[in-house]
Amino acid sequence: MKKNIRIVLLGELILFAAVFLFLIFMGNWGLSSIAWFVDLPSFILIAAILIPGMWIMGEWKDFIKAFSVGVRPYGLLELKNIIEAVGAAQKLTIYGALFAIIISGVLLLGRLDDMAVIGANLAVCLLSGFYAAIIEFFLLPLKINAERKMNEEMDFGDD
Repeated sequence: MKKNIRIVLLGELILFAAVFLFLIFMGNWGLSSIAWFVDLPSFILIAAILIPGMWIMGEWKDFIKAFSVGVRPYGLLELKNIIEAVGAAQKLTIYGALFAIIISGVLLLGRLDDMAVIGANLAVCLLSGFYAAIIEFFLLPLKINAERKMNEEMDFGDD
């Protein structure tokens, strides 16, 4: 059965949003608690590592192609390059998150004298890891889809 990767990603987005909202409402925190999960500087820091890193390594074009595997035909070499590009994106996401967590942690430790802000600052530290997990949640199907297509191409080539 052929699956359009864009439909898979949309399905994952819906699944993620449903689970997230379910947990928010089951905890009786209300919709206002959604704002606790928004930290634009952490997200920007991860993106500032991911996007330029992909561009500098020359993997950006192959990474973008990952969103159309299964929609457009690609040869074995292109699929291999796409898999490597998505793998690089996964690693850069983790490194960006670790970088953001370390920066946030150092800033938190520098303000230990103000006990009123420790909880909020610690939450900001953890959000970078949360964002990395969300990004990985969407990168994994891209890689699996490209690997599946490459295996199909190799199997088709043997016939």
